Amino acid sequence: MNSHPRKRRIIGLCLVILLGMATSSSPIRHYASFPSELRLFEGQARQLNYAMPVHATGSVDPQVAGINGKSARRFPVDLNQPLWIHPKTTGTTELKLSLFGKIPFKTVKLQVIPDLKVIPGGQTIGVKVKSAGIMVVGHHQVRTGGDLKISPGEEAKLKLGDLIVEINGVRMNDMSKVSTIAQEAGQRGESLSLLVQRGKSRFHTRLKPAYDVEDKAWRLGLYIRDSAAGVGTLTFYSPEHRVYGALGHVITDMGTQTPIVVGSGEILHSSVTSISKSQNGEPGEKRAFFKEGRKLGNVESNTPFGIFGRMDSMPDHAYRNEAVPVAFAEEVKEGPAEIWTVVNGQKVERFAIRIVHVAKQTTPATKGLVIKITDPRLLERTGGIVQGMSGSPILQDGKLIGAVTHVFVNDPTSGYGCFIEWMLQDAGIMLTPEQTMSKAV
Repeated sequence: MNSHPRKRRIIGLCLVILLGMATSSSPIRHYASFPSELRLFEGQARQLNYAMPVHATGSVDPQVAGINGKSARRFPVDLNQPLWIHPKTTGTTELKLSLFGKIPFKTVKLQVIPDLKVIPGGQTIGVKVKSAGIMVVGHHQVRTGGDLKISPGEEAKLKLGDLIVEINGVRMNDMSKVSTIAQEAGQRGESLSLLVQRGKSRFHTRLKPAYDVEDKAWRLGLYIRDSAAGVGTLTFYSPEHRVYGALGHVITDMGTQTPIVVGSGEILHSSVTSISKSQNGEPGEKRAFFKEGRKLGNVESNTPFGIFGRMDSMPDHAYRNEAVPVAFAEEVKEGPAEIWTVVNGQKVERFAIRIVHVAKQTTPATKGLVIKITDPRLLERTGGIVQGMSGSPILQDGKLIGAVTHVFVNDPTSGYGCFIEWMLQDAGIMLTPEQTMSKAV
């Protein structure tokens, strides 16, 4: 009576064991780890490894890519040997592998995008940006008589980080003009019409200046700022497109931590004079100076991945004035790498690091890499990552893979980096997957 349940348990146990053996077997593991999609740069071969003692047949569009040096549509494949894919021209195709020429094994979508090489930077640069309006960085109370105080800015519902784009229909990007406008409107007893940008939206509001009996002047009840300046590092330069990327992270207003909407700006030659070393809990910084008139390029955009603009030529003191290949995010791996940066004067040097974590990102996102400084020379001179080092290019296996972005406050030997792919997209010189598909169609 009890034999049937016992048999079912034995059969179930055997199936579990067989399933475990199957999923842990080398062919299954390699099948599971092999990508379903693969992006390649035109003309740059990629090596894949199955390490499976199996012979198969492959098929691919020979106009888009070749396999193991062959341009045939169908070809034999030894999966125990490295599989070399040679992308030929921009487009998409499918690599189909069949065991023994009959059993479908794996289909890999191949996407070939235009080849791209850039020159890694590492030079320290001065950055000056002027916002595309007047930024509100604080409110203040205007004494209008006795103990009475008001803030016209607060009454107009303005918030910290708001950008005043226009006043009475006139574009505003110079805060030196604001006091005159407030004075004239106050004397006439008129309110001002403001066009304000908050985040990605815009709205209109009205603000009536108040007379400050202490200063004997008409005030808006606002603290404002229209520019920012600092030091960072050049990440790359594309001589073909004459554009650059730097910093690896967005520039924010120091008071409100709001991203600055760039109206205009420039990057300048800079020289490191000294280093304040990082310590646990206290990130250090590069001390540098830059002179007016030594302009390298302009600043056209400020994004989560840095600043970008036009630059006619690579600045002096490059470590190597040669273009190198760039890597897709999925090509980056944990292990040894290097950064290029300046710690004295204008000399760009190479320093060893280790990539300890790689985030799986298929869409732009910051903090793609966790890096650790391993070079004893850099640790001795800086204590690790310091402010002003953001934007330092990260290279691995001869390819530009990313840029340094942030330091860990409690462990300055470590920090974050972003993938170079996202910077290149923001620079407008690398197509997104969607753009590549549209172009292929």
